[in-house]
Amino acid sequence: MKRNPNDLQRYDDGTRMNHWAIVLLFIVAALSGLAFFHPSMYWFSALFGGGTWTRILLPYFGVLMFVCFLVMFLRLWRENILNDGDRQWLDKSGEMLRGNKDAMPPAGKYNAGQKIVFWLMAVSLLVLLCTGILFWHAWFPDLPILARRIGVLLHAISAVVLVLTVIVHVYAAIWVKGTTRAMTRGTVSRGWARANHPLWHEEMTRGK
Repeated sequence: MKRNPNDLQRYDDGTRMNHWAIVLLFIVAALSGLAFFHPSMYWFSALFGGGTWTRILLPYFGVLMFVCFLVMFLRLWRENILNDGDRQWLDKSGEMLRGNKDAMPPAGKYNAGQKIVFWLMAVSLLVLLCTGILFWHAWFPDLPILARRIGVLLHAISAVVLVLTVIVHVYAAIWVKGTTRAMTRGTVSRGWARANHPLWHEEMTRGK
């Protein structure tokens, strides 16, 4: 598809490919994890060849997802540091929920809500990795049973946090029209940038 010269580049090809790899790995990790979360969801294991294969594959799905997210984290963490402008944005977040964008303080490349989602994902994935290691029996068979039990509890809590955060992330991307094309085409319209991220729009168009 021919690129509109008036559009602004938001994500390069590498970032978008990495993002969709994380999406795919999140889906398979979530489904395989839910198979062991509660007996009523054990039927998800049939998607992966049964309970034994699901138990084998789940840790690898999780580790691969963490590695892919780490690549994204190293690229984007500086742009997701909260600042004074973000605190003002959070104070006015009720206006955003009411659809009154004009009342919101100007945002940079990411607003405060997006930054919080980013850090929730980062922390929950780190906890999932660390706790998952505690009951990866094939590689760590001699860990104390108490450590495994604590790990299972924290793992479950972190998984719930991650799933809820992803739901919010997807809903927000659909709710703000024009957002999803940033991760499908890599570009956004100048109007979208000016309306949703005016400071970033100013930075990208300065001198043009």
